[in-house]
Amino acid sequence: MNGTMLVKVARRIVETDDIVRLELRSADGGLLPPFSPGSHIDIKAPGGVVRPYSLCNNARETHRYVVGILRATNSRGGSRALHDEVIEGAQLTISTPRNHFPLRPDRKSLLLAGGIGITPLLSMAEALAWSQTPFELHYFARSQSQAGFLDWIAQAPYEANAFVHFDDESALASPNLAAAFASLKAGDQTEVYLCGPHGFIESARAIAASLGVAEENIHYELFSPPETTDKTGGSFEVMLARSGNRFVVPKDKSITEVLASHGVHIPMSCEEGVCGTCITNVIRGEPDHRDCFFSEQEKAAGNQMMPCCSRSKSAELVLDL
Repeated sequence: MNGTMLVKVARRIVETDDIVRLELRSADGGLLPPFSPGSHIDIKAPGGVVRPYSLCNNARETHRYVVGILRATNSRGGSRALHDEVIEGAQLTISTPRNHFPLRPDRKSLLLAGGIGITPLLSMAEALAWSQTPFELHYFARSQSQAGFLDWIAQAPYEANAFVHFDDESALASPNLAAAFASLKAGDQTEVYLCGPHGFIESARAIAASLGVAEENIHYELFSPPETTDKTGGSFEVMLARSGNRFVVPKDKSITEVLASHGVHIPMSCEEGVCGTCITNVIRGEPDHRDCFFSEQEKAAGNQMMPCCSRSKSAELVLDL
């Protein structure tokens, strides 16, 4: 992690059986670095695993960061350790905030969250309400018992603009998802922000596109990659432009794994092509994008890639490292 700091857990709130809310404050009692709606921080969990978590509190607050942590069913130590081993008063190492999912607070917005994807949209809703920009927030969850932050939303100044939908209240969730777009008007340039699992994002993007929303007005952040993501493929050679060093990436290893084995460490968090931490510039060659972060236009440009999961279509890939 780059730009690290020490924080203490000021409050630990159990939202559901699988979601815990942590309020983090500076360990020395000082102010925290500012952040913008949509930002995330990396948290080093007990055991050393680093994972990204979105900030969900008001971005005008400088005394705390608030995150919501879902216990992942296939946790490799990050979320499980933060759930089971972190108590109030504990100290954690975190990164300074970064934002790969920025909000345009001056534009009418539609915020759609699936599950734990609600967290960055809470901060966005705070900013839109404060600037008196028209918006709606729609939160989709499997059931009330599995939905976190319900009390938070009920007490928020934007509560009248927030709508919660539970799958177990309807035979199908998709009619509710389509209905969430009812506020869109042709030509009004509404910005659409989506956050959640891959299937939710793809369904919402398809609905938005069918209603004429331009792709540049659809913004999304995935909280989990598709289950079919494959990091393997044919072998190729990576050249590091700054040193001239060359390394062969075999079919069963990622670029980051090979580089790390030779002492070249690229900052990473999710290791699944979701968070954007490991973005690396491509100088020459054609990336084989396996990530869920870049848009189709960005992938087509081919000048950046996620080396934690993506590979190369060309025999050689020259990276700006």
